[in-house]
Amino acid sequence: MLDHTVRLLPLGDAALTVELGDAIDPAVNARVIALAERIRGQSWNGVLDVVPTYRSLTIHVDPRRLDLPALMERLRLLPAPPPAEPASGKEVTIPVLYGGDAGPDLDDLAEFANLSATDVIRLHSSTAYRVYMLGFTPGFPYLGSVPEPLAMPRLETPRPTVPAGSVGIAGRQTGIYPIASPGGWRIIGRTPRALYRPVSQTPFLVSPGDVVRFVPIDAATFDRLRRESHDQS
Repeated sequence: MLDHTVRLLPLGDAALTVELGDAIDPAVNARVIALAERIRGQSWNGVLDVVPTYRSLTIHVDPRRLDLPALMERLRLLPAPPPAEPASGKEVTIPVLYGGDAGPDLDDLAEFANLSATDVIRLHSSTAYRVYMLGFTPGFPYLGSVPEPLAMPRLETPRPTVPAGSVGIAGRQTGIYPIASPGGWRIIGRTPRALYRPVSQTPFLVSPGDVVRFVPIDAATFDRLRRESHDQS
């Protein structure tokens, strides 16, 4: 059964949030992902979607087929997921062209961190990042944690458009814009890999629990990989 530390929070009559912790923590996130998979495996009639986040998950239901009191009772009787290994998913390599037009905030980040741009790239690309959740736009991965010197706050005024593939930093998080959209993260580079493939049976390149590693590339490699990605789409 779920223990007393788990909070069940109704969201109207068609969704329920299950909170498993209060901090951004790989172990908490691993429990979230494990519980989400367990709920999906129940195939409960009326459950429309299960969406994991950093420290909680939200269950969306059709209230005509499953009301929230009944769902909460099922959850209370559901065996709690055992502790899970924080890095349990696949490893995904993301090539990145850093700086220049692809990374307009790289120099500002270097000044913030009191480092050279080269050292910023080295630090950012030397870390293995956990995919904590997807959100904001389809397939946008929230990755953590960024090395402390690079933890620059978001822009005060978001950009109206951030190009698809842009790699950004917001505090201790880093992420990748799968589609062009508004955004306030500090953009330090861009990847030619497609993170969102809507016509594919697996539309998202990464999933919660995966591990992402960034690899610096030059402009020629970026152009070649972008052409190859376009040819395969």
